Amino acid sequence: MIIEKSKFMQLFAQAQLSLTDEQYQRLYKYSEMLVEWNKKVNLTAILSPEDISQKHFLDSILPFSLFNVKNDAKLIDIGTGAGFPSCPLKIIRDDIKITLLDSLNKRVKFLETLSNELNLHAECIHGRAEEVAHKENYREKFDIATARAVASLPMLCEYCLPFVKVGGYFIALKGKNSEEEISSSKNAIKILGGNIDKILDYSLPNGDSRVLIAIKKISQTAIKYPRNKGQMTKKPL
Repeated sequence: MIIEKSKFMQLFAQAQLSLTDEQYQRLYKYSEMLVEWNKKVNLTAILSPEDISQKHFLDSILPFSLFNVKNDAKLIDIGTGAGFPSCPLKIIRDDIKITLLDSLNKRVKFLETLSNELNLHAECIHGRAEEVAHKENYREKFDIATARAVASLPMLCEYCLPFVKVGGYFIALKGKNSEEEISSSKNAIKILGGNIDKILDYSLPNGDSRVLIAIKKISQTAIKYPRNKGQMTKKPL
C-alpha cells in the first residue's frame, strides 16, 4: 500500500529523515488501513502507493523536522480527516501526545481504530472546532495546534488559536502561493492573540511546493472566539 521499503527509506533520506524498521512497519499498516477503510468511508482521494508515501506520510512528517517540537508536547490536529499530519508524526515522535478532532463521526471511528492498532494513544474527538474550543478541557490547553485543511488562513486561525496556550504555536501547513493569504490573515492573528513567528518555504522530493507558517500565541484569545462558521464567513476578521 506504500512503495517498497528501500524506495520508501530513500524517499525519506532525500528529505534528510531516517526511519527505523518498526516505524516503517507501522506506516505500512497505516496505509493498509487507510486503503481498506476508504472503501466505506471517504477518507482521501490520494491512494496510490507513491502518493500515500509522499503526499500523506512524508508531507506530514517533513514540516515538523523544520520546526522544533518540544519533548512531550501536547498537540491537537484540527479537522484531521484520516489523521494527517498528526498520526504519522506521532509514529516518528512517540513522546508527543496527540488529540484528533474531526466533525465526521465515521472518520473518528477510523481514527479510534487506527490509534488502537498502532498504539498511538490518541484522544479522538467527534465535534466542530468552533464548539470544542469553548470547552474548558480544551481551550488554551495545547502546545501546538495544527491543520492541513483547505480553509482560508484567517478562518483556520480562528478555529485553531483558541486551543493554543500562551507560548504555544499554531502550525499552518499550506501549499504554494500563500503570500496573499498570509497578508490577509495578519489582522485575525493579532485579534486572536498570535504573532507570525516564522514562515518556511520548502518542497517535497517530487517538487511540490509547501509553506509552514508558525504563529506563536502571545496573549489569551478573547472568549467570544471562535465564532460560528456563518459569522466567520460573513464577517472575516
